[in-house]
Amino acid sequence: MRIKCSFICDEIPISYRMLFVSILKKCLEQANEEYFNQLYYYQKQHRNKRSKNFTFSVFLRDYQLDKEVFRLDQGEVEWFISSPDREFILYLYNGLQKNNSFNFQKYELHRKRIDLLPEKIINHSAIVCQTMSPIYIKNKDQQVLSPDQIEYHHELNYIANITLKNARGTGLKKELQFKPLDMKKIVSKEAIATFQKETNRPYLYVEAYKGQFQLQGDPEDLNMLYQTGLSFRRNAGYGMFEILST
Repeated sequence: MRIKCSFICDEIPISYRMLFVSILKKCLEQANEEYFNQLYYYQKQHRNKRSKNFTFSVFLRDYQLDKEVFRLDQGEVEWFISSPDREFILYLYNGLQKNNSFNFQKYELHRKRIDLLPEKIINHSAIVCQTMSPIYIKNKDQQVLSPDQIEYHHELNYIANITLKNARGTGLKKELQFKPLDMKKIVSKEAIATFQKETNRPYLYVEAYKGQFQLQGDPEDLNMLYQTGLSFRRNAGYGMFEILST
């Protein structure tokens, strides 16, 4: 399932992904506190670091970058969220409806509208896709990989297999084949509190890739990955994609 929530605001931070993670958590907690605690904690006090079954992307309209802030000429931001979990989408939707505005640090976003989006059904073993949020792939040594590296194929299948196991209990039915068509590197700044505390640095720099690619695999796997996203750090706004053709 996919939803889009539109906001009105004058500016948002360059590290905006954590802003939307904050909104998401607030909505889930307000809609169903028990569900929120099960998703993000265990034994009521320890953080649950297990990957969740969702991804998201953010689209800014007519912006200007001013140092560490995106200033929005038209003041509109669109937030897209995707998940195979209907319960998750329901609670997020209800939480969004409970709030007309959200505050994060010095920033304020006013909710405009929420739309349930149609999803495409994949019946073929090969699809051409466009990233909605960049794909971030790394190896076991935490080294970032680019799509033209041989190791990229193995690690992409590794994270896809884990993602599917978490989402449905079973991993990939068939190995994925990933072919970059028109992709380029981007570097995102992430203001993560634990990273800042451990390193005394303001930002974690995340190197990822966006653009068009072809993905081949079992259609059932492809349908689920279309909903969950395909990337490390999916729950922080990476790995969401749209289907251009099948």
